[in-house]
Amino acid sequence: MTNAQLHPDRTDRHTVHNDIDEDWRSLDDDGRAFLADALAGTGEPTDGRLTELLDAALAADASDLHLSAGTVPHVRVRGELRPLAGSTALAAADLATMLNAPLSIDQRQLLGARGDLDTALDLNGANPGNRRFRASIFRQSGSLAAAIRLVPDTIPALDDLGLPAAVRRFTALTSGLVLVTGPTGSGKSTTLASMIQEINESTRSHIVTIEDPIEYRHVPLQSVIQQREVGGDTESYVAALRGALRQDPDVILIGELRDLDTIRVALTAAETGHVVFATLHSSDATSAVNRIIDVFPGDQQAQIRSQLALSLEGSISQRLVPSTSGSLVPATEVMTATSAVRNLIRSDKVHQLPSILETGGDDGMHTFDQALAGLVRRGAIDPLVARTVASSAANLESLMGR
Repeated sequence: MTNAQLHPDRTDRHTVHNDIDEDWRSLDDDGRAFLADALAGTGEPTDGRLTELLDAALAADASDLHLSAGTVPHVRVRGELRPLAGSTALAAADLATMLNAPLSIDQRQLLGARGDLDTALDLNGANPGNRRFRASIFRQSGSLAAAIRLVPDTIPALDDLGLPAAVRRFTALTSGLVLVTGPTGSGKSTTLASMIQEINESTRSHIVTIEDPIEYRHVPLQSVIQQREVGGDTESYVAALRGALRQDPDVILIGELRDLDTIRVALTAAETGHVVFATLHSSDATSAVNRIIDVFPGDQQAQIRSQLALSLEGSISQRLVPSTSGSLVPATEVMTATSAVRNLIRSDKVHQLPSILETGGDDGMHTFDQALAGLVRRGAIDPLVARTVASSAANLESLMGR
């Protein structure tokens, strides 16, 4: 086992003390007791046990590590959740010590007061290839728990992700909004990181990323890259986005479109000569467009439809599907903003988008079911697996029969 050290990516939290005072007053007795315990000390100043578990998860080729008091650690391997081999159940006190150890004082305060914390951790060991992790630490049933995502130590090239060629076209844009959508764990962050890396390698651009937390670290190549972390470098997505517009950016990456204000500023940025890449938790192109519009009050939705029709350049929706080789492969839906797509968005006929995608192959478009049928024909996935994840089983059968 390597003599590894875990340390948080950020130690400073803007406005943390005012936030803690306010949160403390809002807590009940149990919450205040939990916060006091979190701040009183975390046992020995070591995180060796957490490092061992992360090393074991890495060795198991896991994508995620789940820790909860009273049960054995679990890992997600190729989409399947399973107990971590050779591990024992975690006591609540030991788990609290383990999870608090790599955090800064301010981060412990936030966790104790609010009950959850998202952060990035670095695993620095004696072996080359330091590893990075995205951690969501939270309180449940009076004890701490965590879901830790293992972030690859290198940014994969677009060609290595198995994504359609149309995705590369979005990296050549000079303005507009590009959405990367899908459920949690579908590879959205990796896709975005690879697209940013493509721009970094091929253009002289100023790239600003706004993330919570920062997952992949980019090394400036042809471009200048600045990565800002919500909670450490900036108060919020919308504050950082407004600031970015005064920083002469060419490309802006937004880790997640979470609220009305962030979406509004993102649309403005895309309209005013910037390329904006952003993620959204939605299943496909139709739901992505609807989700953006539905965030706004009814009397503003017509205006937002017009803005979105003008600024949206495309979307990539993806899911990771078990392959016949035992790994996971991406199944995608790609929409490019042709005049027909823009007209449907503007005229509130978003429900007709799937038919445009089905017939838009010449423009690089396809639906999920078309992508699944292609994977089946290439022998990459089993037909039964394809049927279980298809948008329409009947449509998939028709496509596979062609």
